[in-house]
Amino acid sequence: MTLSDILQDIYALEDEMRNFERKYGLLSETLYESYMAGDEPPEDAWVRDWTAWASAYKVWLRRREQYKAAVRALRAKTTTFASIVERTARHESIPVPA
Repeated sequence: MTLSDILQDIYALEDEMRNFERKYGLLSETLYESYMAGDEPPEDAWVRDWTAWASAYKVWLRRREQYKAAVRALRAKTTTFASIVERTARHESIPVPA
């Protein structure tokens, strides 16, 4: 997996979550907290949505942590933030440890 792959996953997950947020009028964080606390949707038709929504949020959280760890590792190996931007702006394939 590369840093670019992680970013693309984050963007796709945010699009998916935004659709649910618009549909239900809540932020994903709010739904996830309730879902993890065992709250269930009042309508059976919403069960699949809530499960998909919570799953997308959970993966989004994991990808964000992977992104942060990758950037920390890059910063530890380089002298300036500009050198990281130089690599990412050129769309270099930057491997990220699993």
